[in-house]
Amino acid sequence: MSLFRVDPDHPFRGPHQGLSQAEHGASLSQARAVMVMVHGRGATAKSMFPLADELAQPDFHFRAPQAHNHTWYPYSFLAPKEQNQPGISSGIQMLHDVLQDIAAAGIPREKIMLLGFSQGACLATEFAARHPRRLGGIVAFSGGLIGPDIDESDYTGSMDQAPVFLGCSDVDPHIPKERVDKTEEIFSKLNANVTKQIYKGMGHTINEDEIKATRRIMADVLNS
Repeated sequence: MSLFRVDPDHPFRGPHQGLSQAEHGASLSQARAVMVMVHGRGATAKSMFPLADELAQPDFHFRAPQAHNHTWYPYSFLAPKEQNQPGISSGIQMLHDVLQDIAAAGIPREKIMLLGFSQGACLATEFAARHPRRLGGIVAFSGGLIGPDIDESDYTGSMDQAPVFLGCSDVDPHIPKERVDKTEEIFSKLNANVTKQIYKGMGHTINEDEIKATRRIMADVLNS
């Protein structure tokens, strides 16, 4: 079973549709750029905003969608895809709709970043790889493409050298390094400008080096 790809004429309806979005930072009308933040399993949209504060960019508007029951999909991202439906398809539709709303407010796609942690990073990378285009940047902390194996034919198109940052531990209990490597390979084939950092012995967390890498992408978005 192939994973869902958004059809603008036939939007998907699932558990995440109609749920709230949290906002932080500059107002959308005043912001020079936007970051969409995708939370991990068991978390909330607002739980991403301490990270937004650490990123320390007052010219950004931060938008975080909320997953139904705090979980984008029920099982490991390596489980058979059917077991994680309709959560994944509903989450992908949610990210599409959030980006559409932001673009409709007048923010160019090149000024919109997508960042996720853990389960949120898996959803963010899957969305970006299935709908490749030039965004301001994709940041995945401790995550990778979804499914027990990766069918490269699912991912076609060009990201037009959009920056992608992948950061993960070499011993992450949830995310095998091999999947991060494969995610890097797929994004490179999609003509993204990929930076991958594997941190020796790190836990399932976010470190200062990853924060600094994200700040650099944000600065480039503002200066472009």
